Amino acid sequence: MTEPLFSEDDEEFDRPRLAAHGPVRVRVPAKINLHLHVGPVRPDGFHELTTVYHAIGLYDELTARRGDTLTLTMEGEGTGALSLGEDNLIMRAVRALAAETGHDAFARLHLKKQIPIAAGLAGGSADAAAALVACDHLWGTGLARDDLAAIAATLGSDIPFLVLGGTALGTGRGELVSPVLTGGHAWHWVLAVADEGLSTPVVYKTFDELGGAGVAGSPDDLLAALRQRDPEVLADRLANDLQAAALHLRPELRQVLDAGLDAGALAGLVSGSGPTCVFLAEDARHAALLAAELEARACCRAVRTAAGPVPGARVL
Repeated sequence: MTEPLFSEDDEEFDRPRLAAHGPVRVRVPAKINLHLHVGPVRPDGFHELTTVYHAIGLYDELTARRGDTLTLTMEGEGTGALSLGEDNLIMRAVRALAAETGHDAFARLHLKKQIPIAAGLAGGSADAAAALVACDHLWGTGLARDDLAAIAATLGSDIPFLVLGGTALGTGRGELVSPVLTGGHAWHWVLAVADEGLSTPVVYKTFDELGGAGVAGSPDDLLAALRQRDPEVLADRLANDLQAAALHLRPELRQVLDAGLDAGALAGLVSGSGPTCVFLAEDARHAALLAAELEARACCRAVRTAAGPVPGARVL
């Protein structure tokens, strides 16, 4: 019997902690959107969203050590292209946690990045979630996961989910997160990573320019499909209102989607604001075969397999 990937009653965050004396390593997953309905623009400039988040086993790792200032270094995906200054979400997250708890915003942080940037996988949001969890443990502030998620909501729409992980319904601008019980069932995915990222604000702007009419509607059918645990049923329920905008900006993504379906994927869609394309497989073996076929077709920069749901940011 397969061990569940994620325990929905994990209470790791809900017990007191002492400050860590050594380094704290946190692993945080990427996310995909199984359902993304984009509603009208709100008075605050954000779109009203209804989405089903799903955390998958593609990870970044953040290490936090004690220091007398706040510094950030990195390796891996995006090195040299990703700002490490005060505008980085990691730095903003640490300062937000310090302000909330009255702690000095001191830490030496190092990021090992595998989640591609600007890929529709919430890599930046994942790293911010990791920073909140890492510094909470480093400083011994002892916040519950819901407290960390509340701080995360002030920083970005996807960050609260990546503190929590699993599968969850997101509303508001995405920051209001309600866990979805999936009974530990594992879903298997293949990711086709594009050569260049897409700007989320540009994708939303294009969505509006194309008419701003979201058609994904209610997530009820998708939530019911998750409970059935049948990949073929789930395949018919995946939906993303931003896909048309992403394809408008990157028409070549249509060829990637077609290649995945032709190679035997049960379904394919653009992940979030793109440009990563995500394909649903029957099981782990099917995912490996599908990934090999996509690699042979050389239709994208990289191919990854991942299963979900998995927990959000967690100390290793």
